[in-house]
Amino acid sequence: MVGTEETRLIVLRGNSASGKSSVAAGLRERFGRGLALVGQDNLRRIVLREHDRPGAANIGLIDMTARYALDAGFHVVVEGILYAAHYGDMLAALRADHRGPTHGYYLDVPFDETLVRHATKPIADDVDETQLLDWYRPRDLLPDGRETVIGAASALHETVDRIMLDTGLAHLPPLER
Repeated sequence: MVGTEETRLIVLRGNSASGKSSVAAGLRERFGRGLALVGQDNLRRIVLREHDRPGAANIGLIDMTARYALDAGFHVVVEGILYAAHYGDMLAALRADHRGPTHGYYLDVPFDETLVRHATKPIADDVDETQLLDWYRPRDLLPDGRETVIGAASALHETVDRIMLDTGLAHLPPLER
């Protein structure tokens, strides 16, 4: 078992440029101290510098990092593309082991909108449409059916508000760290 009955685990998944990192940053800004961000891109691309593939080392590192933060009393947001086929088993085990409430969200953005949003990102010149299309998985939902799907029409502040309310974070004080 991991975390406490009070810790919240939030998993944000979706395709590239769906808004996952922006939502995670918005949650942290709104909540304050005590909310750990476990970003797939940071652990996979920056820390390990590895490709996204089944059985890759980053899957275990994401799991261990989330578990460590939960055990230390932090609420945790795990965010990333987190393909169901690659990360589904790890996310299911993390959910099963977490003592507190766990909430999953899938940001569902059509490919055309992905292209528009991607054009505003710093990596826009490095990643082209062909690469984005290769990464894109329409409605790559986890098989447990426990993810709330949030569509592209939901504005950033609306998505953050919704998750803050759904998870109960809106009613909890920031942790003193």
